[in-house]
Amino acid sequence: MTRVVLLGGGYVTLHAHAALARGLRREIRSGAVQLVVLTADPAHSYHGFTGEVLAGLLPFARTRTPVAGACPRARVEHGVVVEVDRKRRTVTWRPAGSSDTRTMTWDHLVVGTGGREPAALVPGLAEHGWTLRSPGDIERLAARVGHLAGRSLEGDARPPLVLVAGGGLAGVELAAAVADRGRGRLRVELVHAGDRLVPELAVSQPRLARRAAAELERLGVRVRLGVRLVEVTAGSAWLSDGTLLPTADVIATTGQRPVRLPGLGDELRDLRGRLLTGSDLSVGEGVWAAGDAARVLHPVTGEPVAANALWAIKGGHHVGTNVARVVRGRPAQAFRYRGLGRAASFGLGHSVAELYGVPLTGTTAWVLRLAFFLRFMPDRRQALRTLADTVRAVRGTRVPAPPVDRTRPRTEREARVA
Repeated sequence: MTRVVLLGGGYVTLHAHAALARGLRREIRSGAVQLVVLTADPAHSYHGFTGEVLAGLLPFARTRTPVAGACPRARVEHGVVVEVDRKRRTVTWRPAGSSDTRTMTWDHLVVGTGGREPAALVPGLAEHGWTLRSPGDIERLAARVGHLAGRSLEGDARPPLVLVAGGGLAGVELAAAVADRGRGRLRVELVHAGDRLVPELAVSQPRLARRAAAELERLGVRVRLGVRLVEVTAGSAWLSDGTLLPTADVIATTGQRPVRLPGLGDELRDLRGRLLTGSDLSVGEGVWAAGDAARVLHPVTGEPVAANALWAIKGGHHVGTNVARVVRGRPAQAFRYRGLGRAASFGLGHSVAELYGVPLTGTTAWVLRLAFFLRFMPDRRQALRTLADTVRAVRGTRVPAPPVDRTRPRTEREARVA
C-alpha cells in the first residue's frame, strides 16, 4: 500500500486531496493507496469572508467546514505533529487531548501547514492583542467586535478604539470591516510601517490603492503611515513615533511566518523559514509543499508568489496532481499557474479588484469577488447558505453578536473590554 500523508487542514490539503481523489480513484478504491490527513484543527477555516464575519454580514459558521467532510477519501486524524523523519519516512504526532504519541509511515508527505502571525516580535501582542490564524481566533474576535459595537455610550464618552496594525490588503479590509460594524460606535485606526497603503497594489495598480485609501476615509478609519506597532499592553498600544493610544483591541495583520515542523530543518528553508520547492513543488524525495509554508516561484517572473489563498489552492491542486502522477509511474510536471488577481472588500457593494491586470472598483468588483470566493468554498451547501446570507445582508439584516458564554473563564483580552 502507498500512503500519502497530508499535513494541515487548509487550502493546500483540501485541494491536494481533491486532485489525488480524481487522479488515483481506482487505487484508492482498491486499497492500493491510502490518504491520511493530519490536522490540528478538525475544521477548515475559509478566510475569504473574514471581513464579512467581522462586519456582521455573515455568521462565523459559514467559514468552517469539517475536514472529514471536505476530504471524504482520506482518513482524518486530529492532532499535532511532533516530528518528521525524512530518512525513515515517518511522522510522529500527538492526538488531540492526549499526551501519548503515535507514529505512521508515509511514501509521500504533503506539507500544507500554513503560517502564523509573528506575534512574539511585538511585546505584549500575544497576550493582549488579536491574531487571525490560530484556531478560534476569528470567532472570538468577531464576538468582541460585535459586543463593542453594541455597547451603548453614556454622556460624552468617546467610542472605544480598535487599532489595526498592517496596511496590506488584509489590514485595510479588516479595518474597513470593523468600522462598518461599529457605525460610529467604534473608532478605528490603522498603522502601517510603509509610506503607502496596500503596497501590493501601490506600484502596479496605483488607482486601486488610492481607491482603497478613499474607502477607509469614507468609513472613518484614521490611517497613520510610517509608524509601527512596538508594544501592546492591557488597554493601550505604543507606536514607534512615541504615541501611546488607549485601545480596546489591537488586531495584527503584520505578515506571517511558516509553521515549522521538527525534522524539516533549516537546510530545506529560505531565510524567511519557507520550505524551498522545485519547479514541480517537491522539497525532497517524497516531500511536497505549497501555500504559506512554502517558497513557490512564479513560473514567469521567478519571484516567490504571494502568500494568499489563491496560490495555496492552485499549489495544493498541483501537488496532488503530481503525487498522483508519480504514484502511477509518470514524471511530475512543473507548476505553470501564472495568477489571476486580487481583491478587497470595504462593505456591501464596495470593493477593489484586479483581474488579469485589469482594475475594477465598486459594485462590479464586489460581485466578482463574491462569485470568486463562493466558487472556491469547499462545501457547495455552505456556499449556497453564504449567498443567501449575503442577500439578507444586502436587504439590511446583520448577524447579531453571539451571547457571552458565562460558563467558561474569560481571557484577559475579553475581560478588559467586557
